[in-house]
Amino acid sequence: MARFNRILLKLSGESLQGEQGYGIDVNRLNDYAQQIKEVHEMGVQIGIVIGGGNIFRGLSGAGKGFDRVKGDQMGMCATVINSLALSSALDAAGVKSKVLTAIRMEPIGEFYSKWKAIEAMENGHVVIMSGGTGNPYFTTDTGSALRGIEIEADVMLKGTRVDGVYTADPEKDATATKFNEITYDEIYNRGLKVMDLTATTMCKENGLPIYVFNMDIYGNLKRVLDGEPIGTLVHD
Repeated sequence: MARFNRILLKLSGESLQGEQGYGIDVNRLNDYAQQIKEVHEMGVQIGIVIGGGNIFRGLSGAGKGFDRVKGDQMGMCATVINSLALSSALDAAGVKSKVLTAIRMEPIGEFYSKWKAIEAMENGHVVIMSGGTGNPYFTTDTGSALRGIEIEADVMLKGTRVDGVYTADPEKDATATKFNEITYDEIYNRGLKVMDLTATTMCKENGLPIYVFNMDIYGNLKRVLDGEPIGTLVHD
C-alpha cells in the first residue's frame, strides 16, 4: 500500500542537465521515467510539474537585460520542452502520459483544467502540467503549489539534489544538519530556501504538506511512497 494515493511531483529542470551541465541529459531523463513508472505501477495517481532552469530562467534573463515578462514567458516555454521530453520518455517506458499547458498551444498539449487533469489521472495517465501558472512573476514552485492544491493531491513531493531540508545549504556548510520534519512557520523564521515564499504560503494556507527528497538517487521516489524516512516533511 502506497503512503499517498495522489501526488504532485515537482522536478527541477536543472536536474535534467545531469552531468553535462546544460540541456537535457537523456540518461537522467530515462532514470526519472523509470522511477515514475515504478510508482505508477503501485497505483499512485501522479501529477508532475517540472521547471525549465536547464534551458532558460526568466529571472536570471531579466538580470541580463531581458524584459521580465518576456523572460518569464521564455521560461514557461522551457518547461513545456522539458514536459514533452519527460512525456516521451514515459511513453517509451510504457507509461501513458498527458501534457497539459497553462497557455493554449494545441497540438503541443491540451489546455490545462483541474477536471481534465483529475480525469486523466483517474484513467491511468501520468499528467504533466507545463507552462507554470501561465503568468509572469510566478515561479514553477508556485505553479506546483497551485496545481497540487487544485488536483487535491495528498502531498507535494519536491525532488531535489539534496536529501531534505537542512539548517543551512549542505553543499556550502559542512556543519548543516538535516530536519526529519519542520513546520512552514519554522521555514519562514529561519529563512530557509525550501521553496519561494508564495509557494510555501499557498501550501500552508491550503494544508498541502511538502516532502523534500533527493530524486537523483535511483529508487528514492518509490522509497518515499513506501514510507521510508529518507527526506524532510514540511507541514503545519
